[in-house]
Amino acid sequence: MFRQTLALCVALSATSLVHANLETMFDEVNRDFGSVPRGQLMKHQFRFVNNTGQQLQIGNVRVSCGCTTARAVLTTVAAGQETYIDAQMDTRRFQGTKTVTIFVTFVSPKFEEVRLWVTANSRDEILFTPESLAFGKINVGKTPSTSMSIDFVGTTTRITEMKPESNYVQVTMQETKKPTGEFSYKLDAVVRKDIPAGRWYTDVWLTTNNAQLPKLRIPITVEVEATLTASPSKVSLGSVQAGMETERKVILRGVEPFKIAEVLGTDAELSVREPSNEVRAVHVLTVTLKPTKVGEFSRTLKIRTNLKDGDIEVIAQAEVTAAPVANPGVQAQAPAVDPTREPPLKEE
Repeated sequence: MFRQTLALCVALSATSLVHANLETMFDEVNRDFGSVPRGQLMKHQFRFVNNTGQQLQIGNVRVSCGCTTARAVLTTVAAGQETYIDAQMDTRRFQGTKTVTIFVTFVSPKFEEVRLWVTANSRDEILFTPESLAFGKINVGKTPSTSMSIDFVGTTTRITEMKPESNYVQVTMQETKKPTGEFSYKLDAVVRKDIPAGRWYTDVWLTTNNAQLPKLRIPITVEVEATLTASPSKVSLGSVQAGMETERKVILRGVEPFKIAEVLGTDAELSVREPSNEVRAVHVLTVTLKPTKVGEFSRTLKIRTNLKDGDIEVIAQAEVTAAPVANPGVQAQAPAVDPTREPPLKEE
């Protein structure tokens, strides 16, 4: 009996540990959108990194309410890989405060479930025009701006504090009092010049003097395109035998036409060929590997261009195997001789 009890305790402890590890992979498990205009579509990505040391398989993502949808960006997550659970909450489907549970079911290496939550307070007396501060696609080094208006309908609610979550977007606010006693606001937002490339999702939080609308969330989205991009940035040359040759294509895209000045990191084993030295917005490079040593091959290529801040790195990787050799213990056998056959004639 004691052994059975001990085994059960160990199993339960192991299960709790795995569950805790899966939950701690997430940056957060709860997202409160605050008070939002009714009809707004709220979006959020729950980021997590697979730190279990094993490949994870997501079998299902379900929600506790039809007002919310959620999906896994990747269903198979390698060890060390980063991914997201995308969640969208439709505030037209409810009024007042609503909390929805998102169930993320992991089926491998064992069955576990992680719960995430989204909350919003859908209000009719708030109006955002447009619904968010969306910059769209911009280039690195540019400083675009956008704006939105906030109106309070049938209430004397005022905004008392504004707090952006990111310093890369600078926001200012102007207040206007209407003859009816209601307040409206204009928010102007500017992207800083040094914002890094990538897709950015952040918020501005507003505090009001209304206990029913304690906090308002203003979503901000911006996609910053790098001066130069490489696809792929990690070139997998697969498995190649020593002494044999293999190649892959790499596509370089610039925000404007450019010329490749030089490629650093090449030698007799690894070479890069560009079909022309013209100035163009897209270049197709051929990366060729002819390895000499067996084992893991990894090399960083640095490509320099005439664009400002337009240098980029590409990593070439391969698994080099030994070339097959004949078995020295097996000797070639002479063909069998038919004794009844006349020997071939020889020239004199």
